[in-house]
Amino acid sequence: MPDDSQDLAKDLGLLAALTIGIGTMIGAGIFVLPGPAVARAGPATVLGFALAGAIALLTALSVAELGTAMPKAGGAFHYINQALGPFFGSIAGWGNWLGLAFASAFYMVGFAEYIGTVLPVGGLTVAGLGLSGVQLVAVVGSLLFVAVNYIGARETGLVQVAIVLTLVAILVVFAVVGLARSAPAAVLGVLGEAPRMDAVLPVTGFIFVSYLGFVQITSVGEEIRDPGRNLPIAVIGSVLFVTLVYTVALVTLLVSADVGVIADNTTAVIDVARLLMGPAGAVLLLVGGLLATASSANASILASSRINFAMGRDGIISPRLNEIHARYRTPYRSIGVTGLLIVGFVLLADVETLAAAGSVLHLIVYGLVNLAVIVMRTAPVEYAPTFRVPGYPVVPAVGAVSSLALIGYFGAPILALAAGITGFAMLWYLVYARTRSRSTGALAGMLAAGALPLSAGVRRRFRTGGAAAAYRVVVPIRNPETARALVRVGALVAAAHDGTVLPVRIHRVPDQTPLESARAQHEPTLDEQLFATAEEAAEATEVPVEAHTLFTHKGFEAVYDAAEQYGADLTVIGRGPDAHGSSGRAGSTLRELRGAVPSDFLTVLPRGLDVARVVLPTAGGADSTLAAEVARALRDALGAEVVCVHVRDDATAGMTFLQRWAATHGLADATLRVDSGEPAAVVRSHLGPQTLLLLGATSEGVLPRLVGEGSLVDAIGPLETTLIIAERARRRSWRERLLGR
Repeated sequence: MPDDSQDLAKDLGLLAALTIGIGTMIGAGIFVLPGPAVARAGPATVLGFALAGAIALLTALSVAELGTAMPKAGGAFHYINQALGPFFGSIAGWGNWLGLAFASAFYMVGFAEYIGTVLPVGGLTVAGLGLSGVQLVAVVGSLLFVAVNYIGARETGLVQVAIVLTLVAILVVFAVVGLARSAPAAVLGVLGEAPRMDAVLPVTGFIFVSYLGFVQITSVGEEIRDPGRNLPIAVIGSVLFVTLVYTVALVTLLVSADVGVIADNTTAVIDVARLLMGPAGAVLLLVGGLLATASSANASILASSRINFAMGRDGIISPRLNEIHARYRTPYRSIGVTGLLIVGFVLLADVETLAAAGSVLHLIVYGLVNLAVIVMRTAPVEYAPTFRVPGYPVVPAVGAVSSLALIGYFGAPILALAAGITGFAMLWYLVYARTRSRSTGALAGMLAAGALPLSAGVRRRFRTGGAAAAYRVVVPIRNPETARALVRVGALVAAAHDGTVLPVRIHRVPDQTPLESARAQHEPTLDEQLFATAEEAAEATEVPVEAHTLFTHKGFEAVYDAAEQYGADLTVIGRGPDAHGSSGRAGSTLRELRGAVPSDFLTVLPRGLDVARVVLPTAGGADSTLAAEVARALRDALGAEVVCVHVRDDATAGMTFLQRWAATHGLADATLRVDSGEPAAVVRSHLGPQTLLLLGATSEGVLPRLVGEGSLVDAIGPLETTLIIAERARRRSWRERLLGR
């Protein structure tokens, strides 16, 4: 039987991870909060944002270390639960969840404020409900985003990247225009003004909600490629980048308009943009504000489902809350409860209270995260981070103290709210979670052993190693009708290399559903049927079969991620009448422009492998070399005649080339044909019953195929025979990708 394992796709690269953090942070924090913050601290608000960024950076360093050691869904909650135990885990889980709900409500009210600049909602009231127009828009917006997450939006990664790039471009234009029109003395005056620390520290805590996104990167740590490298860069880099953006944008605001124009104005950036660039500037920043607040709200709702999943997995809350919808494949209960919380907070609190509540709850969590690093470094547990906090133990200690000390600068109502939620979380642990929690925490073991934090504890490390893997052929399978043929092709090539064939069943999961949750609730019956079919297809070749189920948030792009994740030397994919990609090549046009495929690829239009002849047209090149390997495997396994075809007007020169090429590639016994004429017509003339057509990937670039007649595959037209397109993994320059060789 095959080795059947269920895996989570590593389908988030560095850019995707960065945009998760940046896209969540560049939201209402810079588009809504500058006005209320300037009213509290004046120009010293710039220092407040910079100081908040510095405190966030200290926590980001700790998060980066913990994330590389424990890349599990749940992020900060998971680290605290594993390090400090379920008592503090309950505080962190509830604080993180409710903090995100408060933040989402804040973002939606900010969204409504921006809507109010173009629609007359400010003076609107809803009779009988006591709702203002802003509240009504915020409630409707909240319900819309909750519904989108409930139903399950897919492939949102590219949308998030596009939104982040658009926001950054808008803020760059705003800053460049504003600073270019300002005298250097004005800029130096803002930066050089002596701040009042009694105003700076309270405003630092108030605007800390602007720095919540970086921890969300770790919530998808299991899905990040090369997390040891990419996760720390994304976490730390997003904080540094956003701090720079905030500082420059605030300086631009303060040097471009009087404090009176900015103070207590939640849409101050629009008014200042109108002063700088006229109506076009106001529209530009309006679009930015709407995108930023909506993106942050949606990202926070999505992140909450991952925290709920981790809490349910570790026994802090009922795992029933994470049940996946039978149709939409989303954690609908978790999303629904979060939606109710967001709507309730919108109705009960104003924008400043929502921002402060989101900030104070996350500061509690961040303080505990910094303590978790100290405990994990000291406790006698398995702990092997690939990134380590520089300046340990001073840096995490300062991070913990600064995060928790900042809480003292909030007003009495917010402190009472934080104390109430913390007390509820403690009571929840004692009444519900204490007997259900699946973790005791490293701190409990350390205290039982008589060790204290910062003492010299025992740290064991995971080590991996071993010989290099054999030749591996990955075959994504989905349909029982095509799985047999695809695995058969892959197994034949694997047999020729003494390799292994890896059938991979890819399950696409909505972005709202944590991959581990989808795996936990997966029904494997169909997978088992597919794997049985795959094993039968490979049985005659006697190659080892290593079957995998892969859960991913991506569509067809997941095929490439699977090839990388399983170390494929060759990937075999199916091609149908509605082919996914760029004709004549394995991938889509977008993938082709981005770069090379991660392994050799065979794209198969399966019409059966009961073949007597293999027709291999060639003009040389790397892709034809791969096609020759496949032809040899089919010849040796099936006894098929190989017919090598070369199109050339000079028959003598053509035959000389073809003889040399065939001998070089182990096909000296093949039938050689040199014909003149139109290539597609020549190829069609050699096709017939029990024939398999084997082509190297097209050498034409994207542009010639788009403006011309397409590739040779298009010119040949519909086929009744099996088609295999062979594409060698290799680097191609931009010129080759666009124009061809």
